[in-house]
Amino acid sequence: MKTKVISSFFVLFAIAAGIVAMTPAAFADHSEVTILPASGSGAPGCEATPDGCYIPSTATVDVGGKVIMSNTDTAAHTFTAGTPEGGPSGEFDTGLLMAANSFEWTPTAAGEVPYFCMVHPWMKGLIIVQEKEAEDHGDNGEMTHTEGAASATGMLSDGTKVSVWTSTPTAGEAMDISIEFEGAEHVNHDMAVTQNGKEVLNDKGAHHHDGTGMHKTAPLSSSDPVNITVTFQGYGVNDPKTGPIGEKVVFSNVVPEFGTIAMMVLAAAIISIVAVTAKSRVIPRF
Repeated sequence: MKTKVISSFFVLFAIAAGIVAMTPAAFADHSEVTILPASGSGAPGCEATPDGCYIPSTATVDVGGKVIMSNTDTAAHTFTAGTPEGGPSGEFDTGLLMAANSFEWTPTAAGEVPYFCMVHPWMKGLIIVQEKEAEDHGDNGEMTHTEGAASATGMLSDGTKVSVWTSTPTAGEAMDISIEFEGAEHVNHDMAVTQNGKEVLNDKGAHHHDGTGMHKTAPLSSSDPVNITVTFQGYGVNDPKTGPIGEKVVFSNVVPEFGTIAMMVLAAAIISIVAVTAKSRVIPRF
């Protein structure tokens, strides 16, 4: 009787894992991003922290999307396209933005736009403007998030679903990794990626305003799958942050599309069923 119950449990578990593996997952676009100055960034020191002086220090937005620059600090700042060394580049300039004020900018062309604070030149950030279709999965093996299942999916102890999408691992090329903390905002996390035991990415202090973000590894040495470890560092912009800080979500042998983790669970469940069945037939009852 026990054998039948255990076997049934593993059958149900296998079916559930298979459904998870084949269920398409939607992915939020980058139509809007909000950038904030780090608290206390009016004094030097923020440039040496993992978060940087602007949060997020690297923001991604679609062409035609909206970049909201909001001053939540007590000091006045500027958000000025360009660099302290080269001066303003002209894409945007908020002028002196007082506390509690904001400014909006809509990019019209793809590219990278560095920016800084003219009052506090140690404050530097980067906006990556991408074509809206840049995340679609084409014939060249680039990522898709508008359709198709996540490469792997996990969950934090508070119930937040964590999903990653990856481009195809290719020797000599960097791998693109997108992450989504479903339904969450102002998510902070670290991400470590290894391939065959070699570290190819170690991003610390990433901050995603809408719970979604993109990462890029160093060029890979082979086309083998990668291992991804996401360490959750809390919800929020300023301390104290909330949530299950320090929890890790580990994705092993990740490849694009099909949901490797679910397939591994499915395989384990099937093997367990076979083992239990075999045991019931081979070992006699006394």
